[in-house]
Amino acid sequence: MVQQVASETAFTPGWQVIAAVVVFLVVYAVIITEKMSRAAVALTGAVIAALLGVVGLEEAYSVHVSWRMLFLLVGMMLLSGMASRSGVVQFAAMKAVQRVKGCPLKMLVILTVGTAVGSALLDNVTTVLLIVPLTFLVTRVLKVSPMPYLTAEIIAVNVGGAATMVGSLPNMMIGGANPHLTFSDFLVHAGLVSLLILILTVSLLAWLYRKQLSAGNAERKELLAIDAAGAIQDRRLALKTVIVLGLTVIGLVLHGPLSAWTGVRIEAATVAMAGATLLMLAGLKGKAVDEALDNVEWRTVVFFAGLFAVVGGLVETGVVGRLATMALQLASGDIGYFSILVLWLSGMVSATVDNTPFVAAMIPLVQEFGAQMNLTDPEALNPVWWSLALGSSLGGSGTLIGAAANVVVAGMAAREGKELSYLDYLKIGAPVALLSLAVSTGYICLFLL
Repeated sequence: MVQQVASETAFTPGWQVIAAVVVFLVVYAVIITEKMSRAAVALTGAVIAALLGVVGLEEAYSVHVSWRMLFLLVGMMLLSGMASRSGVVQFAAMKAVQRVKGCPLKMLVILTVGTAVGSALLDNVTTVLLIVPLTFLVTRVLKVSPMPYLTAEIIAVNVGGAATMVGSLPNMMIGGANPHLTFSDFLVHAGLVSLLILILTVSLLAWLYRKQLSAGNAERKELLAIDAAGAIQDRRLALKTVIVLGLTVIGLVLHGPLSAWTGVRIEAATVAMAGATLLMLAGLKGKAVDEALDNVEWRTVVFFAGLFAVVGGLVETGVVGRLATMALQLASGDIGYFSILVLWLSGMVSATVDNTPFVAAMIPLVQEFGAQMNLTDPEALNPVWWSLALGSSLGGSGTLIGAAANVVVAGMAAREGKELSYLDYLKIGAPVALLSLAVSTGYICLFLL
């Protein structure tokens, strides 16, 4: 996202430094309150920073904005929207539930794993919007409480989102800032940790809820009688969606090796946009193409563009450089200490507030940390990047407000007349988040340092 320009910017205390810090803090604070549109707040902050001369528009959008990340985001939003439109995800989830013959405990495992897999490939909010209505349907038929399932799905959507480059906004930002990190790199490192955490989480939740989840034979037969194929809105689009999604995933996994083999730089963002374009051209006609473009959360795109410019002000004025120097001193120049510090700090922050501005600010700080340590090999900073990716995603499962998907699930539960309270979720979510961060710490210390 940000080239290593911070090291070239001297920290000269003055009104522009104060302005850069104040603009960032005000933008962050207003975003946390959720009283105003995030896009409007970030864009306003960017305009004010530009008017004050904190960051020039040319520098903001040629140096500090991660176009890789934005194109990756748009491509995955298009694919997610068309997958939702086709009904493929809902069909697959219902068939999986029916395969276990409506056993509530096995359903917990299936829906938890399905949510994690979905969030690794689609964005987290789209995943819960697809899975949660199905959860209410099957629990209503079986006459069991949906709360254990909703709790498990919130945790799973954050764990699954940590597994891939496209699984969460922080991962997209980190991937966009580091061309040397491929989709396969995320899958091998973050994905391996996420898989281990998912296994531990599913086992723990199945044990905790084992006495609460039971259903009669009549209810289970009623569930099996539901026609799963009814979820398919458009059979031709569904088939094309499966094919294109499969090709896109293969392309994301292989874009690194293909780049090395062909000598042509193939970006993950290019693969995502190619997949989205192919599916639109092959599967949609007429107004449906315009409707597909409506699936892109353009407010989110504008939000990131503005936020990158605001953070660019911190870089240009030397604030990030000073913070990196302080971090270097705090970690005693040890990249291992710094990695663990970043992991737990990002985990704690993500459990309490929106982690997007935090990650946006941390990326140039990590880059400056590497510059001050004279690390010329970008891979030398990989332990820190994995720490930031894992901490920011896994910490989000700690509380009910730790991630946007968590809030969406709570809202959907309220509309169904089922109150998912903050404290009830905290009793499960916080220990699981701490366990996740502990497992990540062990992995980083044993295999990456």
